[in-house]
Amino acid sequence: MRYEIPSPMLAKAAASVPDPTKTPGGLLFEPKWDGFRGLIAWDGETVEIGSRGAKPLTRYFPELVEAIPRLLPGPCLLDGEIVVATGAPGAQRLDWEALSQRIHPAASRVAKLSEETPAMFIAFDLLAEGDEDLRETPFSERRARLEKRLSGVDHPLHITRTTRDRDAAVRWLSEFEGAGLDGVVAKPLDQPYAPGKRTLVKVKHARTADVVALGYRIHKSGSGVGSLLVGLYDADGTLRQVGGVAAWSDKRRQELVDELAPLVERDDLGEAVKGEGERSRFSGAKDVSFVRLRPELVLEVRYDQLEGSRFRHTVQFERWRHDREARSCTYEQLETVAGYDLADVIG
Repeated sequence: MRYEIPSPMLAKAAASVPDPTKTPGGLLFEPKWDGFRGLIAWDGETVEIGSRGAKPLTRYFPELVEAIPRLLPGPCLLDGEIVVATGAPGAQRLDWEALSQRIHPAASRVAKLSEETPAMFIAFDLLAEGDEDLRETPFSERRARLEKRLSGVDHPLHITRTTRDRDAAVRWLSEFEGAGLDGVVAKPLDQPYAPGKRTLVKVKHARTADVVALGYRIHKSGSGVGSLLVGLYDADGTLRQVGGVAAWSDKRRQELVDELAPLVERDDLGEAVKGEGERSRFSGAKDVSFVRLRPELVLEVRYDQLEGSRFRHTVQFERWRHDREARSCTYEQLETVAGYDLADVIG
């Protein structure tokens, strides 16, 4: 028996925790863990860990590969989140930076970090058990079987907590942030598992988006990265520039030049390829050219609102997303803002 790892089920952003009474079949609320989405396949002989972006993560988490056969009672396919916690006992919190360091080409470095900052797996769905494919069964049944499957399983495997109480979920949204979690997820109880579909609802503390680095402009001082241009894929698969990230420190601007160098597009003579940035009525004769990058690097940014198909203001860098594929960065992930009559605002 060998499991095929599917694309994970996804979520759309919402501004507030939804009302379960307005969803046929009801909702189950879960904390939103801040880690790498992971699908773990244990077929009784080998362990494979897939990611949201279809990148294999197996080699980066040897401590999980070792623990899974020892702890699980039998073959299964789990969906969940890989996280790393740091801090003193009683004051631990999720540590995204420590987790990101695990994506390293050197096996020796990965082995060292697996001992210094070991990862945990927080399971929240069961997609297969033995020879039985559970993806067409309702989530309520999959959750019940997950609880039975992981009953008594020890660290580093855990099962996420849940509630059907919206008031409790609202409290989680604010309280759990202190532990490094970044929101709440609402899951319809009567729905099957839908790979790649945004049928879940996520509520986060702020608007964020995963975007693709398209290029950078040199700082006005003539040295270092002044701003990083970012883009999103539209419904037709076209990568569109949506804004820029700036406000780097002097030191960071210089470091970014070296870090981005492997991604710079070059011509046949080895020279960096320049792109022409979008002009506005405010740019005038300003040089808007930029150094083009191969669209491979993903970063998460914070933004306030969209204006048309672009971010309204300069966005703020949040973190690199080495676990994400560039093609997965689409407009679909963005929060849809409900329309509101300006006359009602003016009053």
